[in-house]
Amino acid sequence: MTADVTLTGAVNNAQKTQQQQVQLTKDFSQFLTLLTTQLQNQDPMNPMDSNEFTNQLVQFSQVEQAINTNQKLDNLVNLQLSGMSGVALGYVGMDIMYRSADMNYDGANPVSVVYALSEQAKTAKISVFDEQGSLVYNGDAPKSAGRNEFVWEGTDLLNNPVEPGTYTVRIDAFDFDDKIMDTTTVVSGHVRGIESQDGVIFLLVGERAIALGNVINATAPPPPQQPPDQGGGA
Repeated sequence: MTADVTLTGAVNNAQKTQQQQVQLTKDFSQFLTLLTTQLQNQDPMNPMDSNEFTNQLVQFSQVEQAINTNQKLDNLVNLQLSGMSGVALGYVGMDIMYRSADMNYDGANPVSVVYALSEQAKTAKISVFDEQGSLVYNGDAPKSAGRNEFVWEGTDLLNNPVEPGTYTVRIDAFDFDDKIMDTTTVVSGHVRGIESQDGVIFLLVGERAIALGNVINATAPPPPQQPPDQGGGA
């Protein structure tokens, strides 16, 4: 299984590679000192066997090549992380759709909730809960086979506006055998920035951090409407 590439992991691996290189330099220096001492003090009538220190030189060379390979891999990982940060920055200021049951309501813009049903449902309900788990909205939801969309206007059970914040959405759809149907929700939100958590780059939507892999699509928000020209004669 391939491990996730993270900023923390990249920094740790780079530090390990640097430490290995420093240790190799020390070991090689000690080896040369011992070899020089042995050569200076060897018996001319019974010289040292060169095979042993030749094999040790080969081993040092192999270790050095492995460390150099690790350095090149570390550089590639750093380039990849830089690219991920650049990609994430491109989402800032955009409206996105992302896989999640948590959605941000900013107090002004409605939130789109998209889900898919494998077949026509007998009944479908949508429920919205606040951060304390209390039900704030409940109503009928589309129940057609395939893609369905529900737009929550940010109102409660009495049709009063709710406070801005993070809310959780749940779709309860039942087939004609009264069995619960599997659904995965996709919600909309506006990206206000990016953040690194444990070395992983996330998009910030309200108070929630969204992984890049959960983003379905992104669009530029519509330009603000200009006030009508009042005109007026000279």
